[in-house]
Amino acid sequence: MRRLRDPETGCPWDLKQTLTSLIPYTIEEAYEVAAALTEGDMRAIKDELGDLLFQVVFYTQLTNEEGLFSFDEVAAQTADKLIRRHPHVFGDNTAQSDAEIKAQWELIKQQERAEKGETHSVFQGIPGNLPAILQAQKLQKRAANVGFDWATIGPVLDKIQEEITEVKAELAAQTIDQEALESEIGDVLFAVVNLARHAQVNPEHALRRTNLKFKQRFQAIEKRLAEAGKSAEELGLEELEAYWQEVKRDSLA
Repeated sequence: MRRLRDPETGCPWDLKQTLTSLIPYTIEEAYEVAAALTEGDMRAIKDELGDLLFQVVFYTQLTNEEGLFSFDEVAAQTADKLIRRHPHVFGDNTAQSDAEIKAQWELIKQQERAEKGETHSVFQGIPGNLPAILQAQKLQKRAANVGFDWATIGPVLDKIQEEITEVKAELAAQTIDQEALESEIGDVLFAVVNLARHAQVNPEHALRRTNLKFKQRFQAIEKRLAEAGKSAEELGLEELEAYWQEVKRDSLA
């Protein structure tokens, strides 16, 4: 990385990058890691993790050049944080159950935020530009930590039904208010993320798996149609649905 950034012999593209110009590439690499993990391709996972690590190396080369901090300092700070947040491993704390460890983790994070002088809000520190599903998870988790949460999953399911009813009401209106409809659909999505949290399912992972499943099944339909000299555009919904059910049965067999 130092050679790539060398002012005389380095790469012109690397030399013109800044901490902010790299942001889109970092986000892209993180999503490519997630895609490789979802697909379970170990060679791709290894490759994409390397690309993501390169982003960290790139950032710390830039900050090192500016006399701010180095890669080693970033790694050391992360190690210190892990030790501080795991007193049941590195210290004398006796927390053992998942619930005790989770409560301990959140208490330590609250103390860290207080030491930084951050304003007192359960949502302090949650970035506003996170992907919506991840942000919903974090908001719900923080609220749950102070008791704003249902104790069982039943009311969560009821809430989803309530929100779907409100969507239906908006769709049944004589004149559809798109802004109100968007709001109600957002409420449904938020409630489904809450269901995933209560069920201990990662909603991002679950949706990625479903996206992959949908893609693979529809591509299987396209393959069968191509073998029959047909295309999806030529068929109606009923015919495509029949192919879909056939592919689905085969995939479950």
